[in-house]
Amino acid sequence: MTILIAGGGIGGLATALSLHHKGIDCEVFERSSDIRELGVGINTLPHAIKELAALGLLDALDAVAIRTYELIYQNRFGQEIWRDLRGTDAGLEYPQFSIHRGKLQGVLHRAVLERLGPDKVHTGHELVSFLQDDNGVTATFRLSDGSTVDRPGSVLVGADGIHSRIRASFYPDEGAPTWNGIMLWRGAVEWPPFLTGRSMVIAGGMDAKLVLYPISNETSDPDKVLMNWAVAAKIADAKDPPPRREDWSREGRLDELLPFVRGAFSLDVLDPLALIEATGTFYEYPMCDRDPVPAWTFGRVTLLGDAAHPMYPVGSNGASQAVLDGRNLADHLASTASIADALKSYEDDRLKATADIVRTNRQGGPERVIDLVNQRAPEGFANLDEVASRAELEAIVYGYSQLAGFDKTDINTPR
Repeated sequence: MTILIAGGGIGGLATALSLHHKGIDCEVFERSSDIRELGVGINTLPHAIKELAALGLLDALDAVAIRTYELIYQNRFGQEIWRDLRGTDAGLEYPQFSIHRGKLQGVLHRAVLERLGPDKVHTGHELVSFLQDDNGVTATFRLSDGSTVDRPGSVLVGADGIHSRIRASFYPDEGAPTWNGIMLWRGAVEWPPFLTGRSMVIAGGMDAKLVLYPISNETSDPDKVLMNWAVAAKIADAKDPPPRREDWSREGRLDELLPFVRGAFSLDVLDPLALIEATGTFYEYPMCDRDPVPAWTFGRVTLLGDAAHPMYPVGSNGASQAVLDGRNLADHLASTASIADALKSYEDDRLKATADIVRTNRQGGPERVIDLVNQRAPEGFANLDEVASRAELEAIVYGYSQLAGFDKTDINTPR
């Protein structure tokens, strides 16, 4: 059995490692000329780290990331709405990592090269078509010189992102991703740490939200960390098309961002305006997703990660769910004699679970506690309990952790 993986992002590389761990042969095909460490900060949740730790990657992640200690939700005035310990500090067996997206991809990429061998990773291979029958699947790739090459396999996994060509072949009328009118700007700059040095703050109101957390201690100044920031602001009606194609490496513009920051936040932890103005290059990304689809698997071809369930980047679940996809797929392919049955079991396990997260993220995910309090007390509050009860806030935050599969019961249960 040989598995062909279209896409060398986090989902595709994690899947390759999971398949190799189960003794299943696989190859990765990436359309870019090389696998670059792009992007800025993301969070990987304990349920995903549990799976990566089982692959022997915990030490490598610890070397390039920060173990998130706490998550704090605030309004735009810096008033605390919710505070939670995270990962091992919350009593879980595995940490939550705040990490540069490119560093996570780099850890996975190096592990794939070391374990599978460089001949199993093919860059400059753009999937253009595929054919399948009862015996296997043949994928056709276009090379950088314009020529094409056919590669046979037992299964084709579409880990080719939100603009997946494989998904489009099964859902040709789906169209472009759905934009909610919110633009997300993201950057990172060396900055003095705040609170514990491992704290994460999400603050704001209905017009704009600000996310702050450190992603690395490897800086030129030992008194600073690499501070990741993100600003999400509504710039258009949800019915409007995105202003620009979704692209993690598209540079943002200060003149478009600063009106949503200047005078919008009054925080004790740091000055957002100074932080952003000190950042060099930063990036923009229209907040897009797609409606859940009724099926991922068609014969010997299946979807994974953003190709299967692109979701809004709230709740820190995008990359984490892709890791879970890969481990689940590998488990079923290793334990089920029939490939068709294995792919169906994978879909049964993962499709509905991720569809629920996609829909919940559209409502704000756990960050909905900010919206709730802001809606009831837009000018701040003297007593939070008079605005929203603890039980009401718990239902949102803990309900999301159970939905997404990273509450204490899920994480501390052995595989």
